Amino acid sequence: MAPRILLARHGQTEWSLLGRHTGRTDIPLLDEGRSGAKRLGQRLHRGPWAGLAGVEVRTSPLARASETCALAGFGDQASEWDALMEWDYGDYEGLTPPQIRELAGPDWLIWRDGVRGGETLAELGARADQVVEWARSADRDVLVFAHGHILRVLGARWLGLEPSFAARIRLDPTSLSVLGWAYGDPAMERWNDTGHMENEG
Repeated sequence: MAPRILLARHGQTEWSLLGRHTGRTDIPLLDEGRSGAKRLGQRLHRGPWAGLAGVEVRTSPLARASETCALAGFGDQASEWDALMEWDYGDYEGLTPPQIRELAGPDWLIWRDGVRGGETLAELGARADQVVEWARSADRDVLVFAHGHILRVLGARWLGLEPSFAARIRLDPTSLSVLGWAYGDPAMERWNDTGHMENEG
């Protein structure tokens, strides 16, 4: 079996709900986020996943990701990994896109213009490449719990595309995505799947 990588974005936080750029600030999950994490875990412990026997699990060390991992039922299997941390937004940490455009100009786009005083898109892409290399290093599936922008870049790099391609693949809180293979080439098997969140609330 060729290795696949399953991506779980963390549950909803106050800042993600408000559209604030949440990089290294350790924001806790909302109750909605905790409920979603449990729903995600229930889904992964049913068919066709059936608990993902033999899966190797890693999580961002930031609380919103590691708590999602624990609530989904994989905390005791997981290792924390700094490579899965969210983009370091530098001076733009905690700001919404309209607030950033007041500083950077009305046509600012993070995937083209990057951030000030933080991590470059190339540096983020290099971290994603580390995760891709690890995921492909053995004959087993892997499951990662992380954040919206790093996971989007990870999707782009799995496909061999530039990190900026991440602008075209949105990712919602508590979503499930699967990167695998088609005809021997890297492929997206599933992306931004939130079916487990139906009828939430």
